[in-house]
Amino acid sequence: MPKNVLVIDDEQEVCALVKSILEREGEFKVSIATRGSDGLYQAKRYKPDLVILDLMMPDLDGTEVAQNLLQDSTTKHIPIIFLTALAQKEEVESGMIRERNLIAKPVSPQELIHRVKQVLSGEPQS
Repeated sequence: MPKNVLVIDDEQEVCALVKSILEREGEFKVSIATRGSDGLYQAKRYKPDLVILDLMMPDLDGTEVAQNLLQDSTTKHIPIIFLTALAQKEEVESGMIRERNLIAKPVSPQELIHRVKQVLSGEPQS
């Protein structure tokens, strides 16, 4: 049974890339939203297994979406991975913000797949 992943990013190309990478694995069914408000609606309605969330978006930013999901008893259990260009890859790799489930753009397909599987399995980050 594939895991349902919701990608919320205002860049259509990023959504398409993440969807393509994950669905090629055969273990994931990916939905996309290009606005924070639409992503929030989809998350609350469909309850995905995981949300991949951009931080910078025009209507609701990623922190607002995440906060809203965490405050709702029906969605607070859904793990969130932030995918953002705001953090430098070196900052994420050095561990300064690693514990926050954050992946810096650009992300490699291998890193994305590894991180998604790791978060879904509940494994601690390495």
